[in-house]
Amino acid sequence: MPDAAPEIRFEKVARRFGPVEALAPLDLTIAGGSFVALVGASGSGKSTLLRTVNRLDEVAGAMREGSVRIGGDPVDGLAAPELRRRIGYVFQSIGLFPHLTVAQNVGIGRRVRGGAMPPDEVARLLDSVGLDPSLAARMPSELSGGQRQRVGVARALADSPQILLLDEPFGALDPVTRAALGEKVRALHDQRGLTTLMVTHDMAEALLLADRVLVLEAGRIVADAAPAELAAGRAGEAAEALVAVPREQARRIADLAK
Repeated sequence: MPDAAPEIRFEKVARRFGPVEALAPLDLTIAGGSFVALVGASGSGKSTLLRTVNRLDEVAGAMREGSVRIGGDPVDGLAAPELRRRIGYVFQSIGLFPHLTVAQNVGIGRRVRGGAMPPDEVARLLDSVGLDPSLAARMPSELSGGQRQRVGVARALADSPQILLLDEPFGALDPVTRAALGEKVRALHDQRGLTTLMVTHDMAEALLLADRVLVLEAGRIVADAAPAELAAGRAGEAAEALVAVPREQARRIADLAK
C-alpha cells in the first residue's frame, strides 16, 4: 500500500508581480489523497496558486507572502531541487527534450542526479500511462501529441511522488485523446494514492475528474464545492456562469438527437 498522501495547506498566501495582484491573501487546505480542480478565466490566478506548491512562482520581481506546507512541512524549508523531486508536475506544453529518447526523457531526473533508470522501470512507467514499452527508443518527434503528453505524465511519476500538479495538461489535445488521458490520470491518482491539483479552463473536465472544484476570479477563490453541488447550481453566481456552458452544450446536443 502507498504511504498516505500529504495534505497541502496554504496560509495567508499572496503573490504580486509588479503592480499586478496575482493572488489575494488566502487560506486553504487540500486534503491528502484528494483530487482538486482549479477553474477560472485566464489571469484568475490558477497557475500562480498551483506553482506556489513547488515554488515555480519564484521569479524576479515577484512579491511573495504567506507559506505553503506539505504534510506540515513548509516548502521554503527544502532546497528547490529536493522539493520538486517529491512533486510530479505536468504542464500543457509537455516540455520533452527533443534530443532525448522517450526513455531518457522519462528518466531525466535520475540522470540529472548521476544515475540511470533501468529499462524495466521505464517499461513499467510507460505501460502505466497506456503506452507500449517499445516506444522507449523513439524520439519525441516520432510520437503523436497524446503520446507525448502521456510520456510527460510518466516522467512526472518517475520518482514516485505523493503530489501531482497538472497545469492545463490536456488543453492541446483533441477531445477524444483528452478524455481518455484525463480518465487515465484520474485512475493513476486513485491507484497511487496521490494528492492531485489540476488547473483547467474546462469546467466539464473539472466536474468529471475532480472531488472538489475551486473557482478563482481575480486572484480570489469565489467558489469551493463538490462537483454535484456545482452541477446543481448551488455554488454561487461565478461558478454557475462556468457550469452553464457545458450544461447548455449538453442540452443542445440532446436536442439534435430528437
